[in-house]
Amino acid sequence: MEKLTFRHRTAKPLPGTKAQAITGVVASGNLEVLMERSLAPDECIVEIDTAINGYGPVWEAVVSDFVARRQPGGLRITINDGGARPDTVTLRLLQGARLMEAV
Repeated sequence: MEKLTFRHRTAKPLPGTKAQAITGVVASGNLEVLMERSLAPDECIVEIDTAINGYGPVWEAVVSDFVARRQPGGLRITINDGGARPDTVTLRLLQGARLMEAV
């Protein structure tokens, strides 16, 4: 089991007022993404628990791309990984951000 944490600064907070969102399900080959508004508007922290060791650089690239694309300021994101591929991780992160943007 590997635990990774990535901290990012953003130019702006993620729009919307929803306090929290959950996407995905931890199962073979998938993941669960939990998002909550609990940080300063220019901060984003992503914490990952994964059963697969050694993929830190891949996780860092996927998370950095998501942060650059969506600017999820104010969010603490927790990912419980069950072996998801990078494209699935990106999909779940984008789904979660969309849910958080709801009014």
